[in-house]
Amino acid sequence: MINPRFVYSILLILLISFNQHSQQNRRVITTAVPFLLISSDARASGLGDQGVSTSTDNFSQHWNQSKYLFSESNSGIGFSYTPYLSSVVSDVFLGNLTYFKRRSERSVWSFSLKYFSLGEIDILQNPLDIPIVESPNEFTIDAGYGLKLSDNFSLGITGRFLLSDVKLTSFSGETEVATSFAVDISGFFQSNTFQLGKNDAVYRAGFNISNLGPKMKYSDLGEENFIPSNLRLGNGIELIYDSNNSLSLSFEINKLLVPTPNVPVYSADGSTILSYSQSNIDFLSGIFKSFNDAPDGFSEELKEITYSLGLEYSLNDMFFLRSGYFNEHELKGSRKFFTIGAGFATRSNFQIDLSYLISTSDVVSPLENTLRFSLSYNIF
Repeated sequence: MINPRFVYSILLILLISFNQHSQQNRRVITTAVPFLLISSDARASGLGDQGVSTSTDNFSQHWNQSKYLFSESNSGIGFSYTPYLSSVVSDVFLGNLTYFKRRSERSVWSFSLKYFSLGEIDILQNPLDIPIVESPNEFTIDAGYGLKLSDNFSLGITGRFLLSDVKLTSFSGETEVATSFAVDISGFFQSNTFQLGKNDAVYRAGFNISNLGPKMKYSDLGEENFIPSNLRLGNGIELIYDSNNSLSLSFEINKLLVPTPNVPVYSADGSTILSYSQSNIDFLSGIFKSFNDAPDGFSEELKEITYSLGLEYSLNDMFFLRSGYFNEHELKGSRKFFTIGAGFATRSNFQIDLSYLISTSDVVSPLENTLRFSLSYNIF
């Protein structure tokens, strides 16, 4: 007998690791280790899942490593916790631990660990058997270096080791974990303070080309899966009303650098297209083809771009209110949601951030009705 927790977990594994038939019909782009695309901290989550061009914080490693060069702190550490599918199971979550340290005014090192737990799975052959407990999981280990090229612009590079262990040993005696490595290349611009109307202002812009690396192979399927190579572009402006009050507005677009499912899968008699699969090409070819391989041409390529809008109010750099909106086209995943969040900083350099997601899509979000939590500490 297989208990309900096992069924839920198997469905989750299939959801996050392999193509779904219904999604293929809509040509949704799927990859291995998609948890890398989940917003890993509560501040960014409260801003509509964006952070490539917002002001720096301790979790910049996930969004744009080069932002650390504009931090007022010499070093900092951050921890975040995100429950996943909390309405179904209680032990599936994403955890993130990150740390950065300045080497000088123009260089910085950073490190992070992301761990995605798929919970415990109890496997029973017979009702009276002692269950076999398995704990599928995935994680990444990152190390990054940033360099300030001028007073207003910096570049960063991050190396990443990826491991995906979603196999069930009880089902296969030849189970192997899938591994890969990846690189991020990022840049960040922050202007000097300038006058905008009656207020001071700061303009920021950034980019991050992330998860550039080989495909991952799951041996029992005999096929390789693209990792979520990704392009983020963003810009934003902060209006400084006085020494105590400021308001930031930021806008971000995002595109997966992964081929569109465009290879028809036909029925047994060859008369009907059942679904579409991705081309069997290497990851470098896939990055370049991702800009012009959609079957419906440029109009479909535009549908593969998501966008988000974020708003953050700061009072005395100690209390923060946030809101955001994220949009993805219906045929490419249909993630659409509003987010709200808040942050509280103490004079002892601790900061707590919370965020909450409100879905506006017919597709249920696995993060709906979930409170996300982050804790950070800075050393000046």
